[in-house]
Amino acid sequence: MAKTANLYARIEPDLKEQAEGILTALGIPASNAITMFYKQIILHKGLPFDVKLPEAAVPDISRLSDAELDAELEKGYADMQAGRTHDAKSVFDGIRRDYGI
Repeated sequence: MAKTANLYARIEPDLKEQAEGILTALGIPASNAITMFYKQIILHKGLPFDVKLPEAAVPDISRLSDAELDAELEKGYADMQAGRTHDAKSVFDGIRRDYGI
């Protein structure tokens, strides 16, 4: 089928640059990536990924008040005392496994 429809979208320049850098490394033109995205929307009859807020966000400590920081530290201390911890080796093994590094 001939490509005859145009799509115009306004996005943040930095977002566009980062995404196109990755697509270039993969050898995929942006127009092909958009076509693939649209085809996935059709196949899934919706977005091809979950759109939701993360279950637990890591707090930005630079934006916390002293009281909020103390509360976060207390949570960590309580987890440690309750045994809700993981040794560093298993954490790093999981990161390497999940990210293929």
